[in-house]
Amino acid sequence: METTFIILAVVVFLALAFDFINGFHDTANAIAMSVSTRALKPRTAILLAAVMNFIGAITFTGVAKTIGGSIADPTKLDNGIEIVIATLIAAIIWNLATWWFGIPSSSSHAMIGALAGAVFVGAGSDSVNWSGFIKIIEALIFSPLIAFAAGYVIMMVLKWTLGRRSPHTVNKGFRLMQIFTAALQSFAHGTNDAQKAMGIMTFALISAGEWSSLEPPLWVKLAAATAIALGTSVGGWKIIKTLGTKIFKIEPMNGFAADVASASVIFSATMLHLPISTTHAATSSILGVGAAKRFREVKWGMAGRIIVAWFITIPVVAVMSGLIFKLLF
Repeated sequence: METTFIILAVVVFLALAFDFINGFHDTANAIAMSVSTRALKPRTAILLAAVMNFIGAITFTGVAKTIGGSIADPTKLDNGIEIVIATLIAAIIWNLATWWFGIPSSSSHAMIGALAGAVFVGAGSDSVNWSGFIKIIEALIFSPLIAFAAGYVIMMVLKWTLGRRSPHTVNKGFRLMQIFTAALQSFAHGTNDAQKAMGIMTFALISAGEWSSLEPPLWVKLAAATAIALGTSVGGWKIIKTLGTKIFKIEPMNGFAADVASASVIFSATMLHLPISTTHAATSSILGVGAAKRFREVKWGMAGRIIVAWFITIPVVAVMSGLIFKLLF
């Protein structure tokens, strides 16, 4: 019993570490637009994002249930806790590596790929719920495409309706509205991303026989919400720079359009209980807005680097988690 408690404590520590890293890794998703256009000062933007992430995190649990039960059934795994430990170590390593190089890769891809890889190696291919896994992968694939289209359409509508007005007046108005869209984006981020740490902790608790429901315990909700809020308060400046300056020159109207597009996609996924990449949604919406604004001005080479990171994350992290499981257990 004491050994189980210690191992669970390690799992909780790693899950909250992942959540904290997710917070500063993905802070850029919520505030890059408002910071780059100077709608908000960096410290103010980060504080706003932290508060709204916390509120979003404790409001919904549907995504946590998907993470906790759709990739594998924790009640049927004899080594579920060990699988979770390998999963979290691999996801944390990947998140730190991509943060260091300023690449806005996906924490969601890292978590889902690592869990699938660890289950595959630790319990066998039959233990992976392939239908649930494929459903999540479909959401991860289609959500950035939808976000790109949404960003493109919203930006085109704004160009058609406001294109002849004074740029100074338009930018002033949208700079103010960006405060609200940054808050909306941060709230949406919390409703989806914090749920992943909640789900993996619940997965471990069920595997250990300490919990029987996919609904996370209250302390798990509060711990995950606090961790992602604290991580958000640290800020991920390298990724903020990539999203805010290295794709195309963003003006307030562009930032507003990108935030509305990505927040809408993220929140829709949350309501469908689907874990998606908030990074993918945010980046794709920026690319969509940029394509609508002026296609040639988008730095597609940087976009290509980001897309490559999207595609390699799941297989690379799956292999990593499998190797970590073999090495440790």
